[in-house]
Amino acid sequence: MIVSHKEEHYLTLTIARPERRNALTSAMYHALDQGLQSAQADPACHAVILTGTSECFTAGNDLTEFQAHRSAEDSPALAFLRTLANINVPVIAAVEGHAIGIGVTLLQHCDFVYAGDSALFKMPFVSLGLCPEGGSSTQMARLVGARRAAEWLLLGKPFNATEARDSGFITAIAPAGQALSMAQETATVLAKQPGQALRISKQMLREPGRAELMQTFDTERTHFNERLQSPEAQAAFQRFFER
Repeated sequence: MIVSHKEEHYLTLTIARPERRNALTSAMYHALDQGLQSAQADPACHAVILTGTSECFTAGNDLTEFQAHRSAEDSPALAFLRTLANINVPVIAAVEGHAIGIGVTLLQHCDFVYAGDSALFKMPFVSLGLCPEGGSSTQMARLVGARRAAEWLLLGKPFNATEARDSGFITAIAPAGQALSMAQETATVLAKQPGQALRISKQMLREPGRAELMQTFDTERTHFNERLQSPEAQAAFQRFFER
């Protein structure tokens, strides 16, 4: 489930499915999307915090949902990512524990990312017979450089909070268990900023490259849907379920 909590000037959306390591379902993506849209529609909202439970940010997409037929339209996950990439309200992520798959992808579209010092990140798309999604095929190299992006996306190499910070992928490291507190401090500062100036400034920062990003979403969607039906992916899913 997604727990939504509104403070006076910011909204917190918490991924709360600890029994499945916060693996995301279609219903949860829809709830995240709706939460972001509600923040965008509220002039008094100056920030959104995205976080998970204290032990885990998210294990990524619930793989059982990859077995369902995909249409040519956006999946609930991609619809959420489009909203995340397009809203003008600043978005702050607070990461503890593991961030896997789309749990890493979504961080590319946040404005501030704070991670506990024991956080671990991984994008195992290729090992699952899949391909990058959510803009990763272009955004990751721009954020961290082509060589590191190749390690993380092609090799599926895990990386820790120090590597994430030193590469510029996250904003700062917090002591374990304190990432949310750091995110709340930033939200409090943003809450004191003039709201319209804040939103237009974020829009100006994000506008260059927006059209290319939306095109990348479309291209990745086509390849990702094809990969889901591939023998490689189906075999990888079967091995996962057998474990």
